Parts: sequence; structure tokens; C-alpha cells
Amino acid sequence: MKFFIDTANLSQIKEAQALGVLDGVTTNPSLMAKEGITGKNNILKHYVDICNLVDGDVSAEVNALDYDGMIKEGEELAELHEQIVVKLPMTKEGVMAAKYFSDKGIKTNVTLVFSVGQAILAAKAGATYVSPFVGRLDDVSTDGLNLIEEIRLVYDNYGYETQILAASVRHTMHIVNCAKIGADVITGPLSAIYGLLKHPLTDIGLAQFVADFEKGNKLNLIYLSTFDNNLSQF
Repeated sequence: MKFFIDTANLSQIKEAQALGVLDGVTTNPSLMAKEGITGKNNILKHYVDICNLVDGDVSAEVNALDYDGMIKEGEELAELHEQIVVKLPMTKEGVMAAKYFSDKGIKTNVTLVFSVGQAILAAKAGATYVSPFVGRLDDVSTDGLNLIEEIRLVYDNYGYETQILAASVRHTMHIVNCAKIGADVITGPLSAIYGLLKHPLTDIGLAQFVADFEKGNKLNLIYLSTFDNNLSQF
């Protein structure tokens, strides 16, 4: 399973890249605004900066809602860097745009997916990724993980190559459960990825190893000191 980080923060992206497990980045207008990145030229430059930090795909979202606008913006985004994936909304126009870009060999990520039917349309249009929002479904008392499982079943039934990118991942168990049910990719905060490192028995075991090492070396120093004192008497 691929790990993407969902942010526009360059420091977090660098940190995730240094960990050695990062496969890509997803962003959106809200994340850009959160980092104070405003204005078309600044946003486009920021996408390039992100691409230069990572080796994998970087999803860059169009803002237009009409088909012609999506095509214009998407082509401009795709020209920025070979790692750019054009992110499109799950609308009639978005599906049409996904087909257009697919025919041109440009990668796409169809986002804001909340049903199996929407995921089928994205796959039929040739989308590279489909992004069902796990956390947002959980927020409205709906099982987001169940949607991932259902999409996996349908895609496997028909051999769709579109990758399931579990979005709106909120915590570590979202990642673990997405892995169990066959999501191809997860995207979420760095904190959720770091959470995979943690287990109390690891902490206990490491503390015991350190304590035993220090105890053993202390005894060894006492032995050597006694041995040296005995030698000095001869």
C-alpha cells in the first residue's frame, strides 16, 4: 500500500520523505490556504516545490467547475511537472475531464467520492486514482471503511486498474484497516503515519534492553577495576 501525505506544508513533506516511506502527496485549495499560499502563480510554484521534494505523484486540484475550465486548468497543471496528477471533482464535468485526460495519458485523481456508483464512473473514465473520503463518511455516522471494501470488490470483479486512494484518513487505525481491506493508497496527516511506530511493548522492551546493557557494562567496569587493583599489588 502506498503512503501519501495530505498537506501543503513543505516541512511536513520533508519530514515524511526523510522517514523513507512516502510515496506521494495530495493537496487541495483548503490546504494551500492554510499554509498562506494564495494567488495563482504562488500556488503553481508551490506545486513545483512539492514535486522537487518527493519522488512520487503529487495531486494538484483544479478550481473550475465547468468542463472547459477543468481542461484548461488541468493542462496547465500537468505541464508544471511530470509528477503532477490532475485532481478533479466527482461531477459530470469531472468525469468527462477524467476521460479527456486519460486519453491524453495524463494522470487524474477523481475526488469527493462517497458512493460505489461514483467510483465506478471514475474507473470507467480511466481515472488513475479514485478518492473515497473515509473520515467524512464517519463524521455523518456512515461506515467509511465499508465503502472502501465495496469499491475493492467491484474493481476486482471487473479488473479496473484505477487505484483506490483512501482519503480523509484521520488516524492510525484508519491506515491499518484500509490496508486490511485492500486500499491501494492512503492519504492523511503525518501524525497518523507516525502512529504506526507506536506500541507500548516496543517501549517496554527497548527500555529493558537499555537497562540490561547499562547494568552489564557497570558490572564489567567493577570487575575490571578490581582486576586492576589486584594486579597493582604484585
